[in-house]
Amino acid sequence: MFGDKNDRANESGITLVATNCEMVGDVHFSDELIVNGTVKGNIYAQPGSKAVVKIHEKGRVRGEIRVPYVIVNGKVFGDIRSDKHIELSAKAEVKGNVYYHLIEMVKGSRVDGHLVHAQDGKKDAKEPPLEQEEQKEQKEPKGQKEPKKEAKATEKTEEASVAPVAAVPGGQ
Repeated sequence: MFGDKNDRANESGITLVATNCEMVGDVHFSDELIVNGTVKGNIYAQPGSKAVVKIHEKGRVRGEIRVPYVIVNGKVFGDIRSDKHIELSAKAEVKGNVYYHLIEMVKGSRVDGHLVHAQDGKKDAKEPPLEQEEQKEQKEPKGQKEPKKEAKATEKTEEASVAPVAAVPGGQ
C-alpha cells in the first residue's frame, strides 16, 4: 500500500518537532531528530550509532540528551552526553554539563556547566568533582548525620540546665 518493505528498510527516518509543537516525555529515536519546538523530557539514541539530534535556533530541550552526534543552536536545560561528536553553534545555550568525546564550539555559544571529556568514546565519563561530593552527601544515610546534631543539641541542653542550677543561691 505504501511501497515495498525493502524500500522502507533502506530509508533513513527524520523526526521533526516543529516550531508550534511541544513534546512531553522521553524521545527514543535511531536516525535523525530535528527540534524546532520544545521537548520536555530526555532524548535518547543507541550509543555508537549514527543517530544525530539537531536543536535549531528556536528549539528548546528540558531534559538530558544521550545521542552520539549532537548539534545545538538553541537552548538545552540539562546534561548532554555524546560518545562521538558535539557541535555547539553560535546561538547555543546549554545549562548543564557536557560530556563529550569530540566537541566543536563556535564563537558565541555558551555552556553553564562542566565540560567533561570522555576518552575513546566511552559511554559514561566520570562525574565532575563537585557533583561527586554532592552525590556522596546525598547517598550517606541520614542516621549517621543526625546523631552528631543530636549530640550537639544534648550538650547545649546540658550546659544550659547546669548553669541556672549553679546560679541558685543557698544551694546544697
